[in-house]
Amino acid sequence: MSEVKSNKRKLEGVVVSNKGNKTVVVSVERTFLHTRYRKTVRSHKKYMAHDETNDCNIGDTVRIIESTPISRRKRWMMIDIITRADQL
Repeated sequence: MSEVKSNKRKLEGVVVSNKGNKTVVVSVERTFLHTRYRKTVRSHKKYMAHDETNDCNIGDTVRIIESTPISRRKRWMMIDIITRADQL
């Protein structure tokens, strides 16, 4: 079977909070070139994502994908965990 191509956006980021039930907050960092000063600028944005199994911990690197609205602020779903954070 071939996999269906999707137009949904996929992002990678770091989990900064997992306090909500079945919800994680993922910080996605991007770099871009400033239009006037030609300097590389880093910025980040936080997305609330649905985590059905409550499997993520703070510091994990995860991949998220766009989805239909799940709640008022959740429009992303967690696909998989890329790397786990070191537990203390």
